[in-house]
Amino acid sequence: MYIDPEKINGLIKKIEAILETMRLEERKAQVVLQAVHADHLQSATNLVHYLAFREFDLRTTQRELGNLGLTRFANAQGHITDTLLKALFILRHLAGQNSIITESPELSLEHSKKLLQRNTRGLFGEPSEGRRVRIMVTMPSEAAENFEMVREMVQNGMNCARINCAHDSPMVWERIVRNVRRASEEIGAPVKIAMDLAGPKIRTGAIATGPKIKKVKPVRDDVGNTIDPADLVLVPTVDENAPANFIPVTAVWLKQLRQGDHLQFRDTRKKKRKLAVIRVDGEKIHAQSRKTCYIGTGTVLTCKQRSIGQGVVGELPAISRALVLHREETLRITKRPIPGHSSRRDADGNLLEMAHISCQLPAVFDKVKVGDSVLFDDGKIEGSIRHVAEDFFDVLVTRASVKGTKLKAEKGMNFPNTPLGISGLTEKDKTDLDFVATHADIVNFSFVNSKKDVDDLLAALRKRKVLNTLGIILKIETRYAFDNLRELLLSVMKVGRIGVMIARGDLAVETGWHSIGKIQHDIVDQCGAAHVPVVWATQVLENMAKNGLPSRSEITDVASSLKTECVMLNKGPFMNEVLPLLNRILSDMETIQEKTETMLPRIKNQ
Repeated sequence: MYIDPEKINGLIKKIEAILETMRLEERKAQVVLQAVHADHLQSATNLVHYLAFREFDLRTTQRELGNLGLTRFANAQGHITDTLLKALFILRHLAGQNSIITESPELSLEHSKKLLQRNTRGLFGEPSEGRRVRIMVTMPSEAAENFEMVREMVQNGMNCARINCAHDSPMVWERIVRNVRRASEEIGAPVKIAMDLAGPKIRTGAIATGPKIKKVKPVRDDVGNTIDPADLVLVPTVDENAPANFIPVTAVWLKQLRQGDHLQFRDTRKKKRKLAVIRVDGEKIHAQSRKTCYIGTGTVLTCKQRSIGQGVVGELPAISRALVLHREETLRITKRPIPGHSSRRDADGNLLEMAHISCQLPAVFDKVKVGDSVLFDDGKIEGSIRHVAEDFFDVLVTRASVKGTKLKAEKGMNFPNTPLGISGLTEKDKTDLDFVATHADIVNFSFVNSKKDVDDLLAALRKRKVLNTLGIILKIETRYAFDNLRELLLSVMKVGRIGVMIARGDLAVETGWHSIGKIQHDIVDQCGAAHVPVVWATQVLENMAKNGLPSRSEITDVASSLKTECVMLNKGPFMNEVLPLLNRILSDMETIQEKTETMLPRIKNQ
């Protein structure tokens, strides 16, 4: 086989130049590297080398090396210097040069794998049998009360239980933790507890509510016959976490009800309606309606068979409403918490008042400028700022559905090209961190953007004396976090147990749907260079978790998650159907793929 000496010498010079640049970058980074935890020093150095390597456009070089049957550096993130030196050794031999390599880096391919395995074990514990990738499951509020559900999750392969501090309360969190620990102990399968700090999520404010009414609707067939009555539960009191079909009714009156009673009332439309009591369960009265009815605060109930007085429906939550926004419409974002509403027009369609809604984070108003992009509710609505005042700014809607898109209260707002300068650690986070430090194994740090954010968290953990005992996962969910990933990784590598979560939902909104594929690939590569375990998060098997049936694209997405060390599932009523499927897919796929290295035995359908 003819080998062109000129090409070989060109490749030698190219690799020598790359190695020299990598050494120079290592010298520049000495101050940062000296602050790194001893367990991560080799990894941090390799990260610096890898990012210096990435500054070169090597597409031609990779093709030429591939034509010679040599490495193309495709999977060399975790051991880049070693791979370059070995390629250089072979090229010098091909050129007839004395091939003496004076450098002998300890970070070989095998050692690189062992570092990642060690770091993954340190963060998530031992893997399940036959499966390298761990499974993290987001705990619903129900997990506080339903131990059997939690036990089944552990039995079905959950390795890490995630609790989001943006929801529920410390009382609920404590009961969830207790159930997870108990289930883990009973089954003999270790399960880590990870808790998300809520972070400074920018959300829409309140919207003017409707009347305090509950609509009750049975299921009907195609010709209007009732095939499944509406279920109601009459109880003395309800709170904000009560199921939607719970109705508060006078307590003394409820105690007199018996199975078989028939209750009658006039609904808010003055229509006569009936409820049949089908079961009495302590203070809970289970009843059914075969007709649609509107029950309001103050609705009076009477028992048809017996004279037991009247039951009065207590305070019901007001009906939640939404703004409906159309393309080319202007939406005003207010600093003052004025309840929002849709635009108002006269009979001729002339605009009387533009749509408006408040923003829950006042600091935003000091940062935005004309031309900045704004996205709402995970990018369902997009707009551009057209006017900025002291206490409001106007957004021209540039993307919405043809018939209009609904925008509700408490929905996320993203400013992808606005440097907001908002810290990732809020006052609420600091309060919640007291609970996390004493109950969790891992803290998931939301909306981290800068080295300062990481330093603030480390200082808070040091203050609580859990700096090197509590694992840390950085959630990469903004454009700025991705842009600053190098400094974020080097900053968090000051402690031992660390990881990164690719929060693909917010990240896709921030960086654009067209970019999320290459961005998540880039994050995996940089973390691979740093031997930092990665969590593949957001919408994994979400359709199945919510509706019981996976889509084809969801199965493909699971296969892609094998590039990482952990997959995160969100909440859903079918979670214990999702877990066995995910467990099997990950186990089966790992027989033909190890991390980014694909192995190709014959695939047999079982």
